[in-house]
Amino acid sequence: MDVFRRAFFLSIIMAGALALTACPNQTTISKINQNPAKYRNKQVGLIGTVTNSYGVLGNGVYELDDGTGRIWVATTHGVPSKGTRVGVSGQVYTGVEFGGRTYGTGLKEEHRRTRTYCSLTNCFIFTRAY
Repeated sequence: MDVFRRAFFLSIIMAGALALTACPNQTTISKINQNPAKYRNKQVGLIGTVTNSYGVLGNGVYELDDGTGRIWVATTHGVPSKGTRVGVSGQVYTGVEFGGRTYGTGLKEEHRRTRTYCSLTNCFIFTRAY
């Protein structure tokens, strides 16, 4: 009986360790914008509200605001609508560099979770993009 208990707890610890290593580092947009080179090509997680979105045929970009700043997120899985609360993970990329400054820091979306609030029923819906 004691062997089964130890095996059970060991399997839970191993599963927890695997789950934690698979999660990207959650950061803020202001930290990314202050030092884009530190986050370039790194996996990060952000949570914020969609302020703008543009898309065609499932591809597009949306602007995410987390209260500390804004960043554009490129996606190939459809764009969320304005006002949607989004948790997104992906790789940070930088656009054009000119005069020692970087313009166009963004995020290439790999995973997304959204939360939409119902105004009349006071409910919320969680969806996963893929």
